Amino acid sequence: MELELEGRVAVVTGGSKGIGLAVVRGLLDEGARVVATSRTETAELRELSGELLHVAADFTDPLAPAQVVERAVAEFGGIDVLINNAGGPPPGVDLPRFGFLGLSDEDWLAMLDFNLLSTVRACRAALPQLTGREGSAIVNVSSTVALQPTEINVDYSAAKAAMMALTKSLAEEFGPRGVRVNGICPGPVLTPWWTEKGGAADIFAAHASSDRETVLATLAPEMMQLHTGRLVEPREIADGILLLASPRSGSTSGTELVVDGGFVKAV
Repeated sequence: MELELEGRVAVVTGGSKGIGLAVVRGLLDEGARVVATSRTETAELRELSGELLHVAADFTDPLAPAQVVERAVAEFGGIDVLINNAGGPPPGVDLPRFGFLGLSDEDWLAMLDFNLLSTVRACRAALPQLTGREGSAIVNVSSTVALQPTEINVDYSAAKAAMMALTKSLAEEFGPRGVRVNGICPGPVLTPWWTEKGGAADIFAAHASSDRETVLATLAPEMMQLHTGRLVEPREIADGILLLASPRSGSTSGTELVVDGGFVKAV
């Protein structure tokens, strides 16, 4: 299906690895011009071909989102699409974390700042550029734990649920101005968050007296009752994001697409 993204300018936060990298690759394949932002530029990002600009930015810095948008406008003349993918564990934090009582105010503030306020700031910076451009769109990357929270990562679940509320509010205000705002809720995705040394696979393995290979191959899919029997691939999330960003989804606004292997059981 032709997604009509050729020549459009897209800003992708957290674009150097995992879901963000898959989104950047997909956009470039569609002929989009892409500004990928992350704290560091990875070798995988440098290997991509197409109209790609990497802007180093730390989204724990409140000024960073506006600076990224300014750079995108200076380089490409405007913005058509914003993908808010930056998030997950704040710098220095390892997830998963178990239980509520061990979380301090500082833990909550760091999680909300990294996963919610970074998106708020990016939207605030980008919306003046998006408004008035035909077919413009924002896609916010939330999580299925916003829909089906557990006792694990309670602060992360709350931050992602707040992002869903933000998505709907922005869609109400800016949809009539021509900016579609949607979200996507990934389930457990096979990204470096899971696979890196000391990441989720290792933490779950220690918690369950297992090993990382078993966690990734069977334990995590079984624990989350995934119909597919495996973790989600980053490109599967990226495909959903590209569809939401595409003008072909012109009547899709204020909703969340769930791509989770069957994790969410609620109606």
